Amino acid sequence: MVTKKQIEDILKTIPDPEIGVSLWDLGLIYTIGINKKTGTVNILMTLTTIGCPLFDLIEHPIKEEVGKLPGVKKVVVDLTFEPPWSMDRMSEDAKQQLGFG
Repeated sequence: MVTKKQIEDILKTIPDPEIGVSLWDLGLIYTIGINKKTGTVNILMTLTTIGCPLFDLIEHPIKEEVGKLPGVKKVVVDLTFEPPWSMDRMSEDAKQQLGFG
């Protein structure tokens, strides 16, 4: 069955459509849950701003790419704004890419 590490590796390759930095490095992914019995992966994530209209452009590649992993039958992406995203969640690589490091 799929592992969190495999999912994380995929999320590191999916860029935010506006910023161009990976969803993982931006710190947009809060939790990854795997139900091995049903093959369902649940991803809880946020966006950089509450009014961001790009969730569909972000959700689709997550479902598509994570769904290709062996044993994954369904990918559910839930959106939350609690806690709100902040730049503190970004990786050092993301901060450097954006000129904050």
